[in-house]
Amino acid sequence: MTIDELMLPASRLWSGEGHFDAPCVFVDLNDSGIPSGGFVMPPCPVIAIGTGAGVLATAVDAIVADEAAASAMLANIAANPCTAAVIAELLRLLPGLPLEQGLIAESLAYGVLQGSDEHARWLSSRPVEQAQPGGSVDISREAGRLEIALNRPLADNAIDRAMRDDLADAFRLAALDETITSISLRGRGRCFSLGADLAEFGTTRDPAEAHRIRRRTLPAIWAARCGDRLEVHVHGACVGAGLEIAAFAKRLTAAPRAWFQLPELAMGVLPGAGGCVSLTRRIGRQRTAELILGGKRLSARTALEWGLIDALVNEALADDLASDESGADIG
Repeated sequence: MTIDELMLPASRLWSGEGHFDAPCVFVDLNDSGIPSGGFVMPPCPVIAIGTGAGVLATAVDAIVADEAAASAMLANIAANPCTAAVIAELLRLLPGLPLEQGLIAESLAYGVLQGSDEHARWLSSRPVEQAQPGGSVDISREAGRLEIALNRPLADNAIDRAMRDDLADAFRLAALDETITSISLRGRGRCFSLGADLAEFGTTRDPAEAHRIRRRTLPAIWAARCGDRLEVHVHGACVGAGLEIAAFAKRLTAAPRAWFQLPELAMGVLPGAGGCVSLTRRIGRQRTAELILGGKRLSARTALEWGLIDALVNEALADDLASDESGADIG
């Protein structure tokens, strides 16, 4: 399908035509045809092309600048249309939910996609991952300051199961201990994190059991509760679960050459480490949808323009946990 074939007048976004058999639909932001009963979004992504404000601009799932960007997004959506539809409908829900209920909704939606044919196709087609040394999460404390460092540099800080559990423990400690007044999170090595360890995807095939595990072990549950004291500095790649956790921070800074990406759509799933919740609260649901459905890398400078990060900070000026081993080890 082409953009022209999927382009709809805004007047058709009403309850009488709320279901379109298409991977997505496109609308022109200059279209002023508002349905009398208000817009009703179909169960697929609605992408606007152009610039502008108004009711239509606030209703759509994502806004792209031109047809080139729209074509790239269409290709991604068409490859996994069921996944894209679940992502769009989840993001529509999240602004109206309290944070912790949002995490539950995200986990349930992720579970739906874990059982999908699109995710199964990705699992069967991915290359065999070469085993990498396991990682750790280094935790130190000095007075009221808790410092956390992802330490799996040979795997670019891909978060394995043990690291996930250690992160959850660290954030749980910070959330429950009121004497901890500041928390910092960094990544050792050449990048912050490549996200969840891909070798561990598919190890729990029962979506209900996987949801139960996430409700017990997801670091985001506790990171969200102490995010008002959390500062994160990223460098190099900040991908997937790494970005999802970092986005809960009250202050998120990045090195000038850092970059960000959410590749989950191509895997037939959605950001399930808390990112649908943390990103919508940081940059809004439309930018979040653009990042997920677009699948492209976001530069640090663009991330600053979007409000994804709060400042660009040279690494020499940032706290360098890799060279600071002070504090009492409690990990």
